[in-house]
Amino acid sequence: MSPRVFVEKNYMHEKAVSPKFSIKKAHEAQLRLSNRIVFNDRLPRKIRFVGGVDVAYTGELSISAVAVLDFDSLEVVESQTACCKTCFPYVPTLLSFREIMPSVLSIRKLNIQPDVLLADGHGFAHPYRCGFASHLGLVIGKPTIGVAKHKLIGETESAHPEKAIAFIKRNGEVIGVAITTRRGSKAVYVSVGHMVSLDTAVKIVRHCTSANRVPEPIAKAHEIATAAKRKIHILSPDRISL
Repeated sequence: MSPRVFVEKNYMHEKAVSPKFSIKKAHEAQLRLSNRIVFNDRLPRKIRFVGGVDVAYTGELSISAVAVLDFDSLEVVESQTACCKTCFPYVPTLLSFREIMPSVLSIRKLNIQPDVLLADGHGFAHPYRCGFASHLGLVIGKPTIGVAKHKLIGETESAHPEKAIAFIKRNGEVIGVAITTRRGSKAVYVSVGHMVSLDTAVKIVRHCTSANRVPEPIAKAHEIATAAKRKIHILSPDRISL
């Protein structure tokens, strides 16, 4: 069964979360999906567009936003949002199951598909080796990179202090990189999502980071999701149009 079919069949319908739901089985699913992650670059020779995705919540609703930026100028060329009922509870280490559906809905609306997507969450640097960034990449079949604000697992080992980069290791294996994107700010934690090498992921994140601690594609997606959330607060439910 493909990752896309697995997710849509088992977790993308609001009735999927029932008293029979098992966190153990969800973790086992993550481990199975992690075996499908591609750690090599499957990117075009010239990256033209980079995307960022983020999800906001209000009441029982999930509001996702995707921003597509020109890779060279980092100017937004398109953005889309999607709103749906939150169909999965908040469970630590299972964030991807909560955010997959709204994220895919907004990405499917895009006219300009990015060459690579940056997700606000972990990829391979996850206790079950398949965080939101990896899960998303497997579902949509596109290159993704995980960029998280907090570390979930692993020990940070200084590798290149002069470049503000440190490897994150788990049982001797490099699972990600901590990058200090701005002097005096906290690090962000970068890991492979899907179809991107860790070395390339680091280069892309650094290229896309300017005024904010997080890369511009994610920062823009966050702004757009927050604005859409405010719109929902203002409009009555029968007038919501995202």
